[in-house]
Amino acid sequence: MPNWFSPASASDSVVITGASSGIGAACALGLDTLGYRVFAGVRHPADGERLQRQAGPRLMPIRLDVTDSASIAAASHTVAAMVGDRGLAGLVNNAGIGVAGPIELLPLADWQRQFDVNVFGLIAVTQTFLPLIRAGRGRIINMGSIAGRATMPFMAPYAASKHALEAITDALRLELQPWGIRVALITPGAIATPIWAKTRKDVDTWDATWSQDLKNLYKEGFTRIKDAATAAGEQAQPATAVTEAVAHALRSRWPKTRYRVGSDAAIRSWLALLLPDRLNDWIITRIVKLPPRR
Repeated sequence: MPNWFSPASASDSVVITGASSGIGAACALGLDTLGYRVFAGVRHPADGERLQRQAGPRLMPIRLDVTDSASIAAASHTVAAMVGDRGLAGLVNNAGIGVAGPIELLPLADWQRQFDVNVFGLIAVTQTFLPLIRAGRGRIINMGSIAGRATMPFMAPYAASKHALEAITDALRLELQPWGIRVALITPGAIATPIWAKTRKDVDTWDATWSQDLKNLYKEGFTRIKDAATAAGEQAQPATAVTEAVAHALRSRWPKTRYRVGSDAAIRSWLALLLPDRLNDWIITRIVKLPPRR
């Protein structure tokens, strides 16, 4: 029987961003169980302490805010001192937030915040840790979303940031070929994480700042999307489903370039690929019960 899972790197160390909760925490704990030395990036010490209590002694929380260049540099120095010449077996770019709302109503500052975390933060972390990845002949795993392939209304900032990761991952995969560095993109569907509740809470806060006249224009459609997102969150898969894909991307001799996680991700991906845009629009309108064309 072939050895499907063999060490791809001499290193056993992995850095994970956004490990405070949700997918990042699940990946940190899952890879710790598999024997990796996990450097779990968190923004608050309390989150790291909670994570460490659930893990083995090898897991090490590190303060890592992907929007703060000083924080990224300090984290890389800490990791470099710990791993030495062995470098890293992997970097899991997981940190992310979700900004939602009608494009007409969302201030540019909210768009900037979305891209600062999901796109520019990922690039900054990757640039900083790449020397350690190269030293360890490690792998880079970017956490995308099915939203990056099939956009829903009122989710444009989040979906646009995940669309950007599609292009970044494709380019990075080719650029790093000479050093044997594999790059993979994980595209989950609905996963049970705190991002659902946090985004809903943020939306309610933003809603209070929007013009009443503009809100009235979008009220019905936006309410339907919020209800659909809440229902999807209640039926979402556990974060451990993503951990399995991340583990395969790190350990397999033949990792995939993309990992779809969840049946909803597969269905939405195929519909976007096979159906004309107008037909996809009609299907989404019917499923979500968006207001009809006036």
